Amino acid sequence: MKKWAIILGVALAAVAAGYLAFKHYAYYLPGLISNIRDPIAPNQPVIWSQGPDVAPAADRPPNIIVIVADDLGFNDLSVHGGVAGGRVRTPNIDALAREGVSVDAAYAANATCSPSRAAIMTGRYPSRVGFEFTSAPVAFSRYLSHSDPNALRQPIFHEERVADVPPLETLGLPASEVTIAEVLRARGYHTMHIGKWHLGETAAMRPEAQGFDESLGFMAGAGMFLPPNDPNVVNAELPFDPIDRFLWANLPYAVQWNGGQRFRPEGYITDYFAEQAVAAIEANRNRSFFLYLAFNAPHTPLQAARADYEALSGIENHSERVYGAMILALDRGVGRVMAALRAQGLDENTLVIFTSDNGGAWYVGLPELNRPFRGWKATFFEGGIRAPFFARWPGRLPAGARASGPVTHMDIFATAAAAAGAPLQREIDGVDLMPHLAGQSRTPPHDVLFWRSGPYRVVRAGDWKLQVSERPDRVWLFNLREDPTEQHDLSVQHPERVAELRALIEAHNAEMPPPLWPALLEGPVRIDVPVDAPWTEQQEYVYWSN
Repeated sequence: MKKWAIILGVALAAVAAGYLAFKHYAYYLPGLISNIRDPIAPNQPVIWSQGPDVAPAADRPPNIIVIVADDLGFNDLSVHGGVAGGRVRTPNIDALAREGVSVDAAYAANATCSPSRAAIMTGRYPSRVGFEFTSAPVAFSRYLSHSDPNALRQPIFHEERVADVPPLETLGLPASEVTIAEVLRARGYHTMHIGKWHLGETAAMRPEAQGFDESLGFMAGAGMFLPPNDPNVVNAELPFDPIDRFLWANLPYAVQWNGGQRFRPEGYITDYFAEQAVAAIEANRNRSFFLYLAFNAPHTPLQAARADYEALSGIENHSERVYGAMILALDRGVGRVMAALRAQGLDENTLVIFTSDNGGAWYVGLPELNRPFRGWKATFFEGGIRAPFFARWPGRLPAGARASGPVTHMDIFATAAAAAGAPLQREIDGVDLMPHLAGQSRTPPHDVLFWRSGPYRVVRAGDWKLQVSERPDRVWLFNLREDPTEQHDLSVQHPERVAELRALIEAHNAEMPPPLWPALLEGPVRIDVPVDAPWTEQQEYVYWSN
């Protein structure tokens, strides 16, 4: 009997150990399953479709290039200050502002990746599309929900909603939506996507089915910049961040070409995407083209090309140095694109728009990414949604000009369509910015703008901005003309203004359809400190739904 008790005890201990190990390392499963289901092939050449040998004699519509950075902090560009107190310079991106128009109050359509990209593609509010939450694996949301038991505010995982979440690959932009690529292709443009997609992975949701003639990139929300053990990479893992742990465990170093098998790119991914953009421009020099160039920098995981890291030896903080090196590569990529336009004689007839999908992320652990604004990615404070917005079109837009705004990602659609002379195929929420950018109109492009992520809802009407949160149950009211960095909540002093703006939010919500899938996770994000700062009762926070 004693022998069997020992055996049973050992067996139970083994089962318990196995369960704990599985629970601890289960977040590796999505990546393992993906690699089995869709193996990664060696590098393969990419040959872009060649346009005509000779340019048409008649004038042709302008080329249009939309460059989107990923989680770029407002302060990441040296034109706004720069990483590490300005020690990381971004001369090529700065040149877009110097040679074109910079918008003072430019907004992301959402404070996270996927919904903002849906707005860029459709010209519509993400909530109007039903694309309210960033697509993410269920395992990711579940893992984040129990990642920090010592945090003062705990995340909430809605297990009761899991059955209502469709398969991950179907969490994307419905085929019924009309994209800017479809509108421009109907106008005769050759349309190309390079970089991050994050708008669905099914055949009907991929770039090739959403108006793009050619597509090179990855479909998920992030990817490796180089294999972690590559001798030319410098990594900065963030042990305090559960998102980072999940990414390192699961992300591949891989791209796809026109929906084919995944394969290894060549070299550092930011440089690779820039090189491919140059090749795409060269191949299409004799016909009008639309290029959506969606870099995944500086989104985590933090990985730098070693040469860029070594160029920033004056930065002591290792993570900040790696992050700064990623910004160097992003700026170099933009510079290569602009040099290719000049080399092909396309500079004068190309509209280039540069922006970011949202603000810098709180989970990177760098406190100054969005200075001077409060807030982060996954908040609707200005730091989460205020984005750089530069538009350059020599001869059509003044050099070194400033436009006041407010403008939004949704305006890219209408602006590109108008520049191309393409008719809109449906009602959209964005507007053509050309009169505003060219200084021909002093009327603000928008009187009112809205943001929504679950029960967290925001409106900017004129100079007033109201944020309404369910968790915590409170509101913030700011006058952005007098207080652009949202330091002074005026909700107690102006209850009539709160009521007026609440009514606008409620009327807007009444127009919106329900989300295409539910939010599984509500996670606390502190407004003024990054994720690795100690918790205190006095810190302001908001719960972000996704």
